[in-house]
Amino acid sequence: MHKVQAVVVKAKNAPVTVETILVPDPRPGEALVNVLTCGVCQTDHHYVEGGVGDDFPFLLGHEAAGLVAAVGDGVTEVAVGDPVILNWRAVCGQCRACAKGQPWYCFNTHNATQKMTLEDGTELTPALGIGAFAEKTLVAAGQCTKIDGGLTPEQYAAVGLLGCGVMAGIGAVLNTAQVQRGESVAVIGCGGVGTAAVAGAALAGATTIIAVDLDDEKLATAKRFGATHTINSCAQDPVEIIRGLTGGFGADVVIDAVGIATTFKQAFEARDLAGRMVLVGVPAPGTTWEIPLDEVFGRGGAIKSAWYGDTLPSRDFPMLVGQYRLGRLDLDGFVSERISITEVEEAFEKMKAGKVLRSVVELAPAPGSTATAVSGQTEPVRVPR
Repeated sequence: MHKVQAVVVKAKNAPVTVETILVPDPRPGEALVNVLTCGVCQTDHHYVEGGVGDDFPFLLGHEAAGLVAAVGDGVTEVAVGDPVILNWRAVCGQCRACAKGQPWYCFNTHNATQKMTLEDGTELTPALGIGAFAEKTLVAAGQCTKIDGGLTPEQYAAVGLLGCGVMAGIGAVLNTAQVQRGESVAVIGCGGVGTAAVAGAALAGATTIIAVDLDDEKLATAKRFGATHTINSCAQDPVEIIRGLTGGFGADVVIDAVGIATTFKQAFEARDLAGRMVLVGVPAPGTTWEIPLDEVFGRGGAIKSAWYGDTLPSRDFPMLVGQYRLGRLDLDGFVSERISITEVEEAFEKMKAGKVLRSVVELAPAPGSTATAVSGQTEPVRVPR
């Protein structure tokens, strides 16, 4: 059993707190991970708001990179010392989606069977089955995707973001929409996920990449990641401008990275005949839009939602880490700030205000690092043993 520090929320809309938690040694099929970095994602705040369930207290954090500290019997995917990205789609290989050859839809993904707890024995519910705002976490071994090849100490923060938001945006483009070279792509909403979709469109070889947002600073950031055109929808009708930038037809692919009725309608209307639209922004419960069936039929194409970017971690993480190393994918650009475990509540506020793409909690120095502290800390931080 390991005593470590971790970020917990104990009740709906309560402030998060740093608590001492107990993490057990791994049993068969499980892995214990020393967490190095973990991004602050909107999904974590959904847990705080009670939007993912009411199984409080929650152990937050899931966009993480770390080092395997121990493995249980029968684990062959990873070994002690392996650098890994954590993922929440550890495919079972047996459900009806896996049996159909669509493991990225796995309906029975694996998690650790043992519970992490508070010191008084209260069981914790880990966010997305991971719980990585912690110096150590216990996961199913399949939730660890090994990073082959070396990383500099500073790169763990960037590659860890593939664990959720960045992968959701890139995957919506590469996997769900299957953007081809030379196609046009419009992305509505340029927060972290939308900006990742812009980067994914550039990586896929799209030649017209249109970013839409209400904030000029976010649009400027989208340009850095590959947008060829930007539209501030406060001042312009995005549907009209998107059509104008695509020969009057509309974009081949439109990504709705917001998930409200207004942006869904804009995405639907801004796509070309036989074009594809992908909903990757998470709608609030009960969000509706009246669907004009004649236009659904008349436009053809496809209306899809992207679940985690239809990502298969074992396939997609290594490929994208490779593109990152080649300089074709700027994962470093998503790391807006590096913070300590005590600064998660403030990071939520910055995220809600749209001031960051990602705040990344650094829980311990990465291998080879000479750093002994991160923002807000006065004592050295060591990789837990």
